[in-house]
Amino acid sequence: MTTRTALFALLAMWGVGSTACLPALAEEAAAEADGSEDRSALSGFTDRVWSRTEDGGLPGSMKVFLSDGTLIEDSCWETHRLSPWRIVSETAVSWNEDGIDIDATIVSLTEAGLVLRLRLADGAVEERYEAATVPYVCPDIPKG
Repeated sequence: MTTRTALFALLAMWGVGSTACLPALAEEAAAEADGSEDRSALSGFTDRVWSRTEDGGLPGSMKVFLSDGTLIEDSCWETHRLSPWRIVSETAVSWNEDGIDIDATIVSLTEAGLVLRLRLADGAVEERYEAATVPYVCPDIPKG
């Protein structure tokens, strides 16, 4: 089974399974935490595929912040990752990778693009993304 097929199977399974075990929507949890209902500053952030625009020449790196609090990270050359994520404020998000919290500031968010500044142990890193185009197929990568 290919990685893409496995990912779609997981997503389909989540959509059909019991909602009792699903986490609260990330956007709703943040709105409850800060007492506001207006999440317009993050409108368009969730439930879409963001493709990294500069990634050392390696194609297909992407992030999908699902509104149920799941972050999907995938690329054409690595195995996909599922991580919990949450909205910290109108301009900040956080997710967990292998037990380490990654804090990020949303520098820019438009219909066409997303810029995140990640605060990592060795300093800040800026990542730029664009709304993914559909259809997209990873190019063949030489096996060596």
